[in-house]
Amino acid sequence: MSKLLIYGLTASTYVRTVRLLLEEIGAEYTLHSINIFNGENHAPEYLAKQPFGRVPTLDVDGELIYETAAITQYLDTVLANHKYSPAAPLHQARMRQIMGIIDSYLYPPAIGTIVIQSLIVPTQGGQTDVEKVNNAIAPVKTALEAIESLVTGNLYLLGSDITLADFYLIPIFVYLAQTPAFATVTAQTPKLAAWWDTASQLPNVKKVCQ
Repeated sequence: MSKLLIYGLTASTYVRTVRLLLEEIGAEYTLHSINIFNGENHAPEYLAKQPFGRVPTLDVDGELIYETAAITQYLDTVLANHKYSPAAPLHQARMRQIMGIIDSYLYPPAIGTIVIQSLIVPTQGGQTDVEKVNNAIAPVKTALEAIESLVTGNLYLLGSDITLADFYLIPIFVYLAQTPAFATVTAQTPKLAAWWDTASQLPNVKKVCQ
């Protein structure tokens, strides 16, 4: 069996996405810490693996894969025979759509602004920039309401089976739910609220994200 080595920080949402998938599969892997807060991700040794300095990077017997969408698709294909991707073409498209919304429209304002300003800055002796947080609320609401419109499942985002889309969104919600803005940005997303009630209690979510 291939040796799986993940380069990244345990706190990273995208590292958590990959780890959630691996834990759900039951695959063995090793996590090699790359501290993005002290600049370790921009060290020459890491840039030789991932030229953009982002995490995670997956090493599979010496073959390097980066970009979370590529990593999760590879792992789902090789280790799980596409178990975590819907079989129906439309549902598969919806999964990719949700993942794309998270990458392009949700992550930057939700994690990059609201979570950083509300949870990280105060722990480092700074003060939350309330104006930045307030300006980020509208785009986060737009992104979450767009995802809400795509939710088709009563248990998970796209049905009764968990998919890569769930693994993408769970780490975002873990952090966002700890901020004062959470109630505001989820006020119009009852299906996501019900989804989060289920997803937040999953054993692997507690193992990886808490």
